[in-house]
Amino acid sequence: MSIKTTMSKNYLEIIRAGINTTFQDQGRDSLYHIGIPFSGAMDNRNYLLSNKLVGNELDSPVLEFAYQGPLLRYHGKKINIAVTGDVNFNIKKKKDLINGQCYQSYILEDGDELDIISTIKSVYGYIAFGGKFDLKYQWSSCSVNTKANIGSNNGKKLEVNQEITISNLNENLNNKKLNYINTKIENIRIIKGTNFDYFSKKGKKLFLEQEFNVSKLSDRMGMRLEGKKIENIVDTNIKSEGLIKGVIQVPADGNPIIMLSDHGTIGGYPKIGVVISADYDKLVQLGPGSKIKFKEINLASAESLFRLYELETQNLISQI
Repeated sequence: MSIKTTMSKNYLEIIRAGINTTFQDQGRDSLYHIGIPFSGAMDNRNYLLSNKLVGNELDSPVLEFAYQGPLLRYHGKKINIAVTGDVNFNIKKKKDLINGQCYQSYILEDGDELDIISTIKSVYGYIAFGGKFDLKYQWSSCSVNTKANIGSNNGKKLEVNQEITISNLNENLNNKKLNYINTKIENIRIIKGTNFDYFSKKGKKLFLEQEFNVSKLSDRMGMRLEGKKIENIVDTNIKSEGLIKGVIQVPADGNPIIMLSDHGTIGGYPKIGVVISADYDKLVQLGPGSKIKFKEINLASAESLFRLYELETQNLISQI
């Protein structure tokens, strides 16, 4: 990433970086064979909506944050911004303090501050700016994977006192708003994994009927769950195989781990299930202490639900 000099006209000054603030877009594909996962925005729908609200191309990079977000001071010409997710934030102007609303665009002027106080009942939120970040792309994406130091900003989170240049500001600063509320679903739907029959009848029953707790040991790489042990009757370790986003592995301790956007591309734990793509956005927004219950469906139903998810997302985009 390019660090701004004082001669640049439009830039963000990082006053507080937040807990985990990174650049994300739709990620990078076709690289599993060299050990590179997709990465990209955890909650794809909220990512797309943030870009649409400020008039960007839908695949433009945005800032993704978790829990507490950044405090940013803007310098330059007027620019429109939008925050999506379930987020508490405000905008500090010279004479006003605006309590921000998600899914609504705002205009920042020179010297204004954007304070992302926290997510509310979720994990991830998104900030889009109406313009183009000065970023270096790696494998056709700027998405940051901090575990592997891959992506723009040298593969790292934002840091205090960092400065980020924005160019090609959007000229249309008209206010845009979407009436949208993030909802939760009762169950996370899954299809059977390739090693489903490695587990005992009781283990399968527990997997599909008990409630799991989301552990504190969860991040962009994976979500660890806690509950009654899922019994393996074949082998708790297998020859390492390819993994995909959403696959659920069960290690020897019997507690499932769901692979998320920055997951490793191979693994040697048996795979009991895979979270369907249509439920992934809602899955990643479940913070530590949340309850998860799984519901098995077949592949045809999973495909139909994903088509419905895509149609709903496109409908929301068209309303902006």
